[in-house]
Amino acid sequence: MTIKLTRRGFVGAAAVGAASLAAPEVMGQGRPKVVVIGGGAGGATAARYLAKDGKGALDITLIEPTRTYYTCFFSNLYLGGFREFSSLGHSYGRLAAEYGINVVHDWATGVDRDAKTVALAGGSSVPYDRLIISPGIDFVEGSVPGWDVSAQNAMPHAYKAGSQTQLLKAQIEAMPQGGHYVMIAPPNPYRCPPGPYERISMVAHTLKATNPTAKITIFDPKAKFSKQALFQDGWERHYPGMIEWVSGEFGAVEGVRPGSMEVVVDGEAVKADVCNVIPAMKAGRIAETAGLTNDKGWAPIVPMTMQSRMDDNIHVLGDATQNGDMPKSGFSANSQAKVAAMAVRSALTGSRMFPPKFKNTCWSLIDNDDGIKVGASYEATEEKISKVDGFISKVGEDADLRRRTYEESIGWYEGITADMFG
Repeated sequence: MTIKLTRRGFVGAAAVGAASLAAPEVMGQGRPKVVVIGGGAGGATAARYLAKDGKGALDITLIEPTRTYYTCFFSNLYLGGFREFSSLGHSYGRLAAEYGINVVHDWATGVDRDAKTVALAGGSSVPYDRLIISPGIDFVEGSVPGWDVSAQNAMPHAYKAGSQTQLLKAQIEAMPQGGHYVMIAPPNPYRCPPGPYERISMVAHTLKATNPTAKITIFDPKAKFSKQALFQDGWERHYPGMIEWVSGEFGAVEGVRPGSMEVVVDGEAVKADVCNVIPAMKAGRIAETAGLTNDKGWAPIVPMTMQSRMDDNIHVLGDATQNGDMPKSGFSANSQAKVAAMAVRSALTGSRMFPPKFKNTCWSLIDNDDGIKVGASYEATEEKISKVDGFISKVGEDADLRRRTYEESIGWYEGITADMFG
């Protein structure tokens, strides 16, 4: 169903019933229309910057099915007991009430690129002069034999934050003493390269306190992973003997059996009490439906503007993109959104276009006050977003530096969510 939130209508929107729903209003017929699909780190940031910097010159509609956005970044800290679930949730109220953005809570089901309209599940459509798509990720069907979304309650992925995150935490807390937590890690490329391994750290942190004889196994198709030396050093220091990482070179996953909670590895069934399946990923479905993805399932972009290489009137952000060197992360999406918003304003209002700047940092928590990070700055070339320089934490850093790294991440979370939602 569709509910639109406008500056005047936001307060009463929650009470609108299905019988009274209508197509979103088109405010200001004379103003260029920008539609943003997806209200995460890319889409919400783009909408806010278009409104903030456009100073009323643009008619902006943000299409997002959920009324509360739960961040994937920092959801691992909820699993580890470092954050409350409610702290991950953010409302679109300020974007509607303070920035005048038309927030439409519905699913975008299709894009008519010739007519320049976005079709909504509720039956209406929204016209655009420029379209920004930030749809996040979907999963590659069949990438883990025996698993599909119908099995996600038995074997959660928890890689789209919200109820899946809560389910995985409940399963961890219900594990029998001495039980077995199994993760099937994803192949490259995927959302948040350090994410699965921070998750392992947080699960271990919880189990160390409540279930110290439990075991954790990671079956990984990759030969190496992000921040590997840092994570493995931390696991040995904080959780000795609890975590086993098995590369696909030595233990290939052939499939899963959700009914019996088994993982088949090299012909042998491995029993799991909790099985966290993180499948291979691709761009969110609407990018594929709109014809913006390539044969690898990702959306190629023009680095200077984040325009789709398939359609000059559409810009694609964040995890869905094939961009070159930037990882798929919330920080990356937020950075790319500002470049896209500037390009859209320039195209529609004639405002000045400055050279784009891209940055990313990914923080991870291993245990109490033991934070690590990796990051880089990037520039736009004709071919790709290209890494200019980078940094990474080092094994053996002193405890005070690790504590300050963790505190830095907390400050970043507060900053980026304010940048997204106002």
